[in-house]
Amino acid sequence: MALIVTNSPVMAPAPGSPATPAFTDIRDIKPPIYIPNEWLWLWWTLAALAVVVVVLLLWLWWRWRKNNVPVVPPVPAYVRARQRLRQALQLLAQPKPFCVAVSDAARTYLEERFTFRAPERTTEEFLRELSATELLSKPQKESLGRFLESCDLVKFAKYEPGETELRELYGSAMRLVDETAETAEEDSEPEVQSLERK
Repeated sequence: MALIVTNSPVMAPAPGSPATPAFTDIRDIKPPIYIPNEWLWLWWTLAALAVVVVVLLLWLWWRWRKNNVPVVPPVPAYVRARQRLRQALQLLAQPKPFCVAVSDAARTYLEERFTFRAPERTTEEFLRELSATELLSKPQKESLGRFLESCDLVKFAKYEPGETELRELYGSAMRLVDETAETAEEDSEPEVQSLERK
């Protein structure tokens, strides 16, 4: 059988004419078929377990760290008072600032030691309220009264004491702190003093 080649193009059927069987065989492309991954549930489970383990480890680490934070014991009131009084010695050449610093150190100490509201009151109010309590002995109350009145003379009456009087005020404040320090604090005093020297 001979093959005849012609130069005439193949023509599509004209509209309205019956279609030939060769053109009815073409269909649209079908969408892709979903093929389920049989191991997907395993990967999701492993991922969830990994997240749970990480969260658990972080929580355990945080709890361990919270429980192992070293607790720094608070500095006792008498130690803070002595430090303030020693700092006040630097103002010895200036009577008024020195008396303000020494008086404030004593009042703050009394407030911290006895939870007694000392710094906000005038000397008269403070001494009147203190006399009605058993916080200090009678000689301590009298000594404190003289100390505060001497400080007030310098702070408010412009009295200019000499260095000897200022050192006596300092000694009076230190005695008050030493006499009223708690027994447990006095037992630990040598250790605290050795730390202060370092």
